[in-house]
Amino acid sequence: MKKEDCFYLGHVSKTHGLKGELTIKIDADTPEAYLKVKCFFLEINKVLTPFFIKTITLNDDKFYIGFQDIDDVQKATRLVGKPVYLPVTMLPKLDGKQFYYHEVKGFKVVDAQHGEIGTINEILEYPTQAIIQILVEGKEVLIPIIDEVIQKVDRNNKTLYVKAPFGLIDMYLQ
Repeated sequence: MKKEDCFYLGHVSKTHGLKGELTIKIDADTPEAYLKVKCFFLEINKVLTPFFIKTITLNDDKFYIGFQDIDDVQKATRLVGKPVYLPVTMLPKLDGKQFYYHEVKGFKVVDAQHGEIGTINEILEYPTQAIIQILVEGKEVLIPIIDEVIQKVDRNNKTLYVKAPFGLIDMYLQ
């Protein structure tokens, strides 16, 4: 499994108990959506390695998990701190104005006032919010990803419709 075909689900935060179980801190809005997964991929030495699930329990945003062949604390300790991934195909489908950041890269952006601006180059994630980055004739245009700005996601035509704050796009393109 290649990392670019996967999404980050969380990380192994600590061991749990004495029989090799682990606590995985989940970074997802609906962790319960992943309770029936048969295997997680842990990144070890830059390689995604499958670990098959023996037992799994959800507690808030944490899984208490037992992996096959990890049956003591010493084996489990070696996995603490490792990032956990799943294939992108396992992401729940989104509709309406919701989207995954990786999904819209390359989408055309159409603003309510300016019309077509360009294509999404990257989604920049900052601690306070995420930003759409569009490169227009060598100039960078940044648009915040907030409900008031995102108007529509047209997945069929790979188009994102926005209503940028007044003057924002002009500021970048002058």
